[in-house]
Amino acid sequence: MIGLTPDIIAASVVRHGVLRLEFADGLTGEVDVLGRMHGPVFTEARTHEGFPRVTVDAETGTVIWPGGADLAPDTLYERVRTGAWPGRGVAA
Repeated sequence: MIGLTPDIIAASVVRHGVLRLEFADGLTGEVDVLGRMHGPVFTEARTHEGFPRVTVDAETGTVIWPGGADLAPDTLYERVRTGAWPGRGVAA
């Protein structure tokens, strides 16, 4: 674990853009991440071919895609836990 957020220990693709995540503390849930995948590092990961290539990096405790694209585990944890993206205050 880096910081206070439990590591992601498992990730699977539910459908394009949506991941089912399991955290080390037992929290599980689905997150639509496609709208959070911005910038050139996510170009391939956003495709129908690239998105399913997601894996969990045990060292950083988050989801990664080939080419170095990753998403912040603390943000994903809060989305699963509360249903809202941090800083937004409203479920999306």
